Amino acid sequence: MVETSLKSHKFRLEREAGWKQLEDLLAKLERRSLRSLSDAEMIALPGLYRAALSSLNVARATSLDQDVIAYLENLSTRAYFAIYGSQVSIWKRIARFFSIVWPKAVQSLWRETLVSGLVMLLGVLLAYFLVRQNMDWYFHFVPEGMMGGRSPAATTEELRQTLYDNNGVSGLSFFASFLFSHNSRIAIMAFALGFAFALPSIFLMLYNGLILGAFLALFAEKGLGFEVGGWLFIHGTTEMFAITLAGATGIKIGWAVAFPGENSRADAAARAGVQAATVMGGVIVMLFCAGLLEGFGRQLITSDLLRYSIGFIMLLLWLAYFYLPRDAEVMGFEGWEEP
Repeated sequence: MVETSLKSHKFRLEREAGWKQLEDLLAKLERRSLRSLSDAEMIALPGLYRAALSSLNVARATSLDQDVIAYLENLSTRAYFAIYGSQVSIWKRIARFFSIVWPKAVQSLWRETLVSGLVMLLGVLLAYFLVRQNMDWYFHFVPEGMMGGRSPAATTEELRQTLYDNNGVSGLSFFASFLFSHNSRIAIMAFALGFAFALPSIFLMLYNGLILGAFLALFAEKGLGFEVGGWLFIHGTTEMFAITLAGATGIKIGWAVAFPGENSRADAAARAGVQAATVMGGVIVMLFCAGLLEGFGRQLITSDLLRYSIGFIMLLLWLAYFYLPRDAEVMGFEGWEEP
């Protein structure tokens, strides 16, 4: 024991100066950036790192003091990430996410997105058909808290007023915040519950379609089908696209759990979860945009044709943004890896 302590003490005395120099350089680098180092310090850094690795190998091979080994492991790890780690600013990371990472992740879920959208469309058609046949179905599909005076008992004029009434900026702001929270909860639930073999996610897509179809049927019954279409379209192309993508993430995870292939279910779900989480990060941004369009745009813009035009343009922009091919190197983001 005494002999080992003496060997550790001698070993540290012979090399400690180099370790201290490397630690000082790393502290300077971590506080600021790579640019804060002088040319001499930049040249010395790799050599000091290799010397620390050599010391670590010797310490392990000769079974020296565990405290020395732990110190050198920590120092070597810090030096590795300082030298080989990605030195990318937060703004460039954000730009890369929106330019490459998010669209690529959405593209990779095109099958799940198609299934999610078709399930929602099925809900729309089913509810529309049932409500047009019997208005009592409306109360089964639409929660009371979401009606807001829009019910079969309302007159045509009352329903028309809900499509064009402007309650003022402060009221619109509150309305936008409420809808943003509501839609975000649905999207997050569709994503989070996907692990249950995607069944809850599929049900949520169907449920959203049923609500939408019931609303359309109510207004169509009163002769306001074209008008309610514009009321929904101005924000709906963004909102429903976002919720469809959220449903796709849940389906992706659920499919991985149900059919993990050669991986374990936990590993398959983890891989799918990383990809799905990337998509969900952008979905929140889409819902925020939809909330602004819903709370402000559609109330301040009362022209049906303009509402349709804005909704159609937003849909084209999202489709182009997600599905047009892009090259990471041409855009200055070489080295990007698909999640």
